[in-house]
Amino acid sequence: MSRAPRGCVTHVCRVAALHGDDGAVGVTAIDKRPVDGPVRVGPLGLRGDVQADRAHHGGAEKAVYVYDQAEADRWAAELGQDVPPGRFGENLRLTGVAVDDAVIGQRWRIGAELELEVTGPRTPCATFGRWLEQGGWVRRFTERARTGAYLRVVTPGEVRAGDPVTVTQTPGHGVTVSAWFSRGDPADARTLLAAEREDGWVMADYLRDYVAAAAGR
Repeated sequence: MSRAPRGCVTHVCRVAALHGDDGAVGVTAIDKRPVDGPVRVGPLGLRGDVQADRAHHGGAEKAVYVYDQAEADRWAAELGQDVPPGRFGENLRLTGVAVDDAVIGQRWRIGAELELEVTGPRTPCATFGRWLEQGGWVRRFTERARTGAYLRVVTPGEVRAGDPVTVTQTPGHGVTVSAWFSRGDPADARTLLAAEREDGWVMADYLRDYVAAAAGR
């Protein structure tokens, strides 16, 4: 009997401090760091976490941001410095999970009760570039096209480091987080719209705007 793909939460991260930023909001909450013990996750994300620019971050469809440890290791080697958990502003650092190759709309069970659904890729912003203090960072991160994923909360619950992550449901349309971010292909856009129309899956509003534009609607 086949088993569902399974990984692990290595770290749970939430905001450690707010920092001044040269962007329009004037402050950023990108400084996420690991916490011990269980953290409750509700419809708007981790308890105790905040977002400074709520027009572009957070909310029900971007409630949890996850990043793959393998990608962090790759960037650490390229940058010549450690990329500790939370450094990219993620809430969960995962291992053994194909974060960027996850199909949009895929659902994950984490621990005993928490269920999340992949809504789409992260779009790197200028604040991220200023935070990393790396020349051309937004361009480099964009070109890599493995940005991590945003997820909505389907079933609230607790999460802690060491929790297993199990894929419980995968839509049949096949469009992955990385594929959509790297190509924004009209054919993929039409596939996503058809999947929403025919399969009862609800696309995130922030993603639908881009998908509709790519499909020429």
